Amino acid sequence: MPDLIIGNTVVPYTLRRSASARKARITVTPDQVELVVPEAANEDQIARVLESKRAWIYEHHQRMAERSAEMHTIHRFMTGAKVPYRGRLVRLTVQRTDKPVVSVEYRNGFLVSVPEWVTERNREAVIEGELRLWFKVRLRRDTREMARRLGEPAGLVAKAIRIKDQKHMWGSCGRDRVVNLNWRLIFAPKAVLEYAVAHELAHLEERNHTSAFWSLVRRLVPDYERRKDWLEANEHVLGYRYVPVEI
Repeated sequence: MPDLIIGNTVVPYTLRRSASARKARITVTPDQVELVVPEAANEDQIARVLESKRAWIYEHHQRMAERSAEMHTIHRFMTGAKVPYRGRLVRLTVQRTDKPVVSVEYRNGFLVSVPEWVTERNREAVIEGELRLWFKVRLRRDTREMARRLGEPAGLVAKAIRIKDQKHMWGSCGRDRVVNLNWRLIFAPKAVLEYAVAHELAHLEERNHTSAFWSLVRRLVPDYERRKDWLEANEHVLGYRYVPVEI
């Protein structure tokens, strides 16, 4: 991964060439800076883009770093840890089990049962992986139910609802009528998730964010503004940072 040096700050970035890109674009997220350029772009052109956007990249990179620091941090996946879910933090309980597979249950908190064959060395990685899988499965179930309840009476039926690990957006709706939703929406309150589903369903009929689009969203979720505002204000803290401690 190349680096951009701005003063005393080193900013790593990824370079991606795209056949569909007509001009260069830069995306800054808490995780990375990505520069997308047309396939035919040469090194001089790429360097000029980076040079012209140095101040902008630095400003947004710093802002993203500050916002990312506000995200909930988990140091140990063990009993007593707090895990974000549905807009709040809930308690994690870990127990050993004589069953052959890891299981995750939600009982006003997460209960993870870990088989004896899982070693202490990799136990927390196993717990995190199983929780992440549980989040995605639960989100898939909930969004499909919401899509049926909200969309079918309005004649808005998606070909499929898919849960994705999207870096730059909360959802998308393709011309193939497939709705994609970011798995990190599991960390938002259920009402906010419902807004995200309604937003993408509305794109089945209205491709752009016109007044007709927002009128359709309002038909599906009458108080969508309040939910939309919550997502915009809190999108940077949806999820968690796993920073293991040495033991």
